[in-house]
Formats: sequence, structure tokens, C-alpha cells
Amino acid sequence: MIVLLILSFIFKQDLVSLFSGSATVPAPNTGTANRALDEKEQPEVQFLSFVLDDVQNTWDKTFAQEGKQYRHAKLVLYRDAIQSGCGGAVSATGPFYCPVDEKVYLDLGFFDELKNRFGAPGEFAQAYVLAHEIGHHVQKLLGIEQRVSHLQQSYPSERNRLSVALELQADCLAGVWGHSTAQRKIIDQSDVTAGLRAAAAVGDDRLQNMATGRVAPDSFTHGSSAQRTDWFERGLNSGDIGACDTSSATQ
Repeated sequence: MIVLLILSFIFKQDLVSLFSGSATVPAPNTGTANRALDEKEQPEVQFLSFVLDDVQNTWDKTFAQEGKQYRHAKLVLYRDAIQSGCGGAVSATGPFYCPVDEKVYLDLGFFDELKNRFGAPGEFAQAYVLAHEIGHHVQKLLGIEQRVSHLQQSYPSERNRLSVALELQADCLAGVWGHSTAQRKIIDQSDVTAGLRAAAAVGDDRLQNMATGRVAPDSFTHGSSAQRTDWFERGLNSGDIGACDTSSATQ
């Protein structure tokens, strides 16, 4: 993997994804290889690759049970800034899914912030973030993302409320995957606690309070800490995509 990364840096091509078929690790913006940094990040990269495969294998089976076919998303890991099919992104953008190129973009620095600034350490906290973004991919495959986008364009005043419903559903879908890992004895209660802590850490009310000392519910785009943990738990406890109907969650 390290050799592939170095060759990718030299030839300015993503050789890693050619062999892995899942995760893409682009060259740093500096254009130079930092071997010490690469080796330090390898455990995290390998863990995220494992989570990516496990989440998508779960959706493979779930879709197949409904007579549908799941199409795998790609994962792009980066530092500082990157260009996606949905436009440019920087560290402050945070993790996001781009429906145009069907890729999840994660700045590895976000996990440092999640741990040190937001008080949500642990591997399962990272897994929750990735599973949430794959949840957006599931929404696209089911046509939900497109319907919400159309409604947002037709009813601009409802844009934030619709965004919150979409994000809470992605939290619930992350919980559906979490349920499958619990069934397979991959996680325990401490992992569940880490996931709930991560969901609460990125609630709009908490982020707004940290940034300005004030909370403005009308400007929420992802949901409050309480909402995010509640919907993550619904998916976690039920393991059923049918439990993730958030259409009335923000009424």
C-alpha cells in the first residue's frame, strides 16, 4: 500500500484504487511524498477501508432482499483541500457525499477534530461518520435524494427543513448498518456509546453554540444533537430501513 501511495505521488495517478477497487487516496496538495506521514496514517486508512467494505456489503444484502441491486460508492481520503464532482472542498467543509460522482469525501483531519475538539474519540465514531455518508448514497440509489432536491428547488422556504430530514435519515441508515455489526458481534456497548457521542457532537445546536454562543433552530441543516442520536438509535435498534422515515421528523 505504501509503495502504491508513493508511486501515485510520483506519477500523479491514483494507483491505489486500481488495486483496491474501493478507496482512493490522492496525493497531498504539496505534491511531495511524506513517508513518515503515510505510515502513520495507514492504520486509519485500513480501518476506513474495512468499514467501507462492510457497510456496502450490508447494503448489497439489504437491496438484494428487496429485489434491487446496490451500486458501490467510492471513498476519497484527502488532506486540506480537494476538487470533487460537486465542486471544491476544504477541511472546514467536513465529510460529504457527492451524488454527481457517487463518492464520499473525507478529510482525515476531521477525525482529529472530532476527537480533540468535539470530544468524540474512538474507531466507531469514525465508522458512524462514514456510514452516515454512505447513507446519502443509499438515498440517491432509492431516489430519495433526487426527490428532496426537487422539493428544495420548488419550495425554497422549506430548504433547511428538508435538509434536516435528509440528514436524520442518513443517521438512521448508519444505525441500520450498526445493527448488523451488533448482530455479528463486531461491536459492543462501548462502540455504540462512541457512535452516539459522535452523532451528538455534530448536532447543529451544539455546533452553533460552540461557534457563536447562540442557537438558531430555523437555520438547522442537519438536526439537533438529540435528533441525531435519536434517529441513529432507531436504525441501530431496528435494523430496518422502514424505521427511517423522517418525513415528519421536523414538522
